[in-house]
Amino acid sequence: MNMAESMKLRIRSVEYLKMFKKEHTYAELSRMLDLPPTVLNRYIMGKVLPNEERAKEFISQFRKRYSVKNEIKRRIQCDEDGYFDNSTILYDTLLLKEIAEQVAERFFETEKIFTSETDGISLACSIALRLGVDAVYARKTREVGITNYIEETYVPSSSGKLMSLYLPQNAIHKNEKVLIVDDVLRSGETQRALIKLAEKSGASIYGVFVIISIGDAGLPMGENFYSLVKL
Repeated sequence: MNMAESMKLRIRSVEYLKMFKKEHTYAELSRMLDLPPTVLNRYIMGKVLPNEERAKEFISQFRKRYSVKNEIKRRIQCDEDGYFDNSTILYDTLLLKEIAEQVAERFFETEKIFTSETDGISLACSIALRLGVDAVYARKTREVGITNYIEETYVPSSSGKLMSLYLPQNAIHKNEKVLIVDDVLRSGETQRALIKLAEKSGASIYGVFVIISIGDAGLPMGENFYSLVKL
């Protein structure tokens, strides 16, 4: 392992510690990792990095004890009408980073990330950053200053009203491998509209990823459709 890879590993191990700390006290972490709370505090507060051997142990312990899928399920809170609040997922940058790791392993040839405003943007940026590619998003309204848009109109089943998504014309290039991402898939209308926008741009649809899906909404993606949690 070269110096850059070692540093990346050590930094990642501290991020895992921070994720642990959200659910455990320093005393609990101390018993779990067999280290004094003062040492763990120095790592978590960014005062010092663990050495490579200890970083590997932190990561090993994290993967044994932590399940992204279970964590997402734990955070989903439904109301009486069946709607759920997923803001605690979308606001958690460390959790999004861990989700991005899993997406990157599956869709490693992605050349561009594509989503719609607004809830999917934080997820799209996390995945794009991990893959080292650009993230673009379709807007719900035209903005002043952008002359040429590609438009796709659809009818959400929840409202029965016409809606449009707008993509700046040169945001996605011909033959680019595009991964469409979103936080939740319900009826699939938004995701189908994104697929059509990407196709109008001449892109190749590489896959569709959502954090939470209620069925697959009949998306024609087969094995290229991936959801972490299915309800």
